[in-house]
Amino acid sequence: MRLSLFRRLAKDERGISAVEFALLAPVLIAFYLGLSEFCQGYMAQKRMGHVASAVADLVAQEESVNTSTLSDIFSIGALIMKPFSATSLKQRVSSVTRTGNQTKVDWSRGNGMTARAVNSTVTLPTDLLSDGQSIIMTEATYDYDSPADYLMPTITQFSHTYYLRPRTVDKTICTNC
Repeated sequence: MRLSLFRRLAKDERGISAVEFALLAPVLIAFYLGLSEFCQGYMAQKRMGHVASAVADLVAQEESVNTSTLSDIFSIGALIMKPFSATSLKQRVSSVTRTGNQTKVDWSRGNGMTARAVNSTVTLPTDLLSDGQSIIMTEATYDYDSPADYLMPTITQFSHTYYLRPRTVDKTICTNC
């Protein structure tokens, strides 16, 4: 009697789809949640990079700027970061000139970041500037805190640095930095 019961159960295939679903569903759900979280982090990183690029571009278009203009430009970052919170977005823009073998800061302004000291030395990528040339250097960092803390329990920090040459003048001046 017992042997025939086991044979019957072994040959029965009616519930096999339910068993397969029960085994695969948690894996597929975890994969979906992980992929959506990855996409959210990637989107935050791309937006933060766009903030750095936009700030550099807006400053590079100007012949001269002041602290009020730079504050307005920095405020654009919060709009670009939407729908992400911009509270952890930090930005800094600096004008850097190469003189001989050194690259020094002409002026700098930060929003959440400390401004670089005037005449401090900055390391730039090789062959970016020739002697006497100036460049606008924009740095941005963003602390991404995952809404799904179980997948990424620690804060991930993204950072970008952009270098753009002033467009209409040799050197962009900040009148009251």
